[in-house]
Amino acid sequence: MKNQTKQNTIDIIETLKIKNQTITFAESCTGGRIASAFTTISGASAVLNGSCVTYSNEIKSKWLGVSVETLLNHGAVSKECVEEMLKGIIKLANANYAIAVSGVAGPTGGTAEKPVGTVYIGILNLTNIVIEKHLFKGNRESVQEQATNRAIALMKKNL
Repeated sequence: MKNQTKQNTIDIIETLKIKNQTITFAESCTGGRIASAFTTISGASAVLNGSCVTYSNEIKSKWLGVSVETLLNHGAVSKECVEEMLKGIIKLANANYAIAVSGVAGPTGGTAEKPVGTVYIGILNLTNIVIEKHLFKGNRESVQEQATNRAIALMKKNL
């Protein structure tokens, strides 16, 4: 984990401890890397009860309540899907804050509309939802790492 991402993670954990609040994650293309970044920090259990890696559309729908219509009309790699992932995971985990990520890490799976590296990152906090679209460059691991780092930075910014 990069030093800045580690520091951001520590800052988020400490802030949530002070506020007596919790965080959760719904991850697709990052495959649990955000949860891993948090659980490497001692004391994370005070703010993180759990998270979900929802890789398939079926599980996004079953576990998080992402609608079949959203998946058919917009796809899993979309602002609409990430918004529903956020709302689903925050309810499932009964948390105050949530991060959701869905994208195309590659090297396969890209399209002209959603090329490899397309990632939607969403944050749900007590007052609003922020969703960003990114086009990360590099191989699969690099895309996953960039998405993880950006998600954690975005959470810190919106804490």
